[in-house]
Amino acid sequence: MADETKLSEEELAAQMEAMASGGDAGAAEGEKKALSQDEIDNLLGFESVAGSNKTGIEALLERALLSYERLPMLEVVFDHFIRTLSSSLRNFTSENVDVSVDAITSLRFEDYMNSVPLPTIINIFHAIEWENYGLIVVDSSLSYSMVDVLLGGGGAKRPVKVEGRPFTTIEQDIVKSLVSVMLDDLSEAFNPLTPATFRVERSETNPRFAAICRPSNPVIVISLKIDMDDRGGKAEIMFPYVTLEPIKGLLTQMFSGEDFGSDNSWENYLSSEVRNTIVTVQALLDRKKITLKELASLKVGSTIITNNTPNDNVAIECNGVKVLSGKVGSSGSKIAVKIEDIHQKEINKELLE
Repeated sequence: MADETKLSEEELAAQMEAMASGGDAGAAEGEKKALSQDEIDNLLGFESVAGSNKTGIEALLERALLSYERLPMLEVVFDHFIRTLSSSLRNFTSENVDVSVDAITSLRFEDYMNSVPLPTIINIFHAIEWENYGLIVVDSSLSYSMVDVLLGGGGAKRPVKVEGRPFTTIEQDIVKSLVSVMLDDLSEAFNPLTPATFRVERSETNPRFAAICRPSNPVIVISLKIDMDDRGGKAEIMFPYVTLEPIKGLLTQMFSGEDFGSDNSWENYLSSEVRNTIVTVQALLDRKKITLKELASLKVGSTIITNNTPNDNVAIECNGVKVLSGKVGSSGSKIAVKIEDIHQKEINKELLE
């Protein structure tokens, strides 16, 4: 019995020694192992961006641009809008019309314009109070349905779509009338939240001529389904984020005033890093156009006469954007500019774009 006990103790010691050596090897192996990008993303709580090969900070910035911030009030506005629009279109067409929101999505402007099916009529409208623009895209099915209804068609389930020709003037005018009805109801839907007036600027059939913002800018697309008995189609209302920026604070709140948002730790960190970024500013005395002959004749001692007077302010630019203005003077032995004005509007416009 004692021998068995002794033997068990020896076996136990051998096993402990093997485990210790194995643990050291495992620790050494663990020290050499680096986390993969997927493991880093999982630790940070990120998911891979579909269809993107970008990793690291590029993926983070891509995600920040494409993220769809919750806008609960926007859903409330469009819930009111579709009820009002259904009634207005019944009066407009003398048909039983049903309007519903198919989806609210967020994507890049370039991606959206590439997804617009042709032929289609793209209507550019002006948001007057917000000093920016949006789009209403009416697909061919809805366009021909409206033409069929308003011009006394036979009510075919699928109006004939004529390929290989542009929309006629009559067809475009009918669609423009439809868009005007939609914009009037959209203004009414926004009015309980904030004054909003929308007016049709022009219509295009080529997406390239409807560029109202930069290709990389994020946009919100509200897809509407419009049914008129056995006819109908789809219309999409597109707002660039920059257009909604003046009322962003209102759209991110419920009626109770409760704020909705995600963890701001990354936002605060990036904001801190951006504020510490070194930028170059230039004091610009004036800009003047001269001929090539005048340029070639300049030499040491030549005088260039500007349009400014000694009392005029000079512009201070950063990356080509006028951010400040002030008067030229001196501070000790150096030339200085005393700030007289801050051009906040130009700064905000550049930041939003």
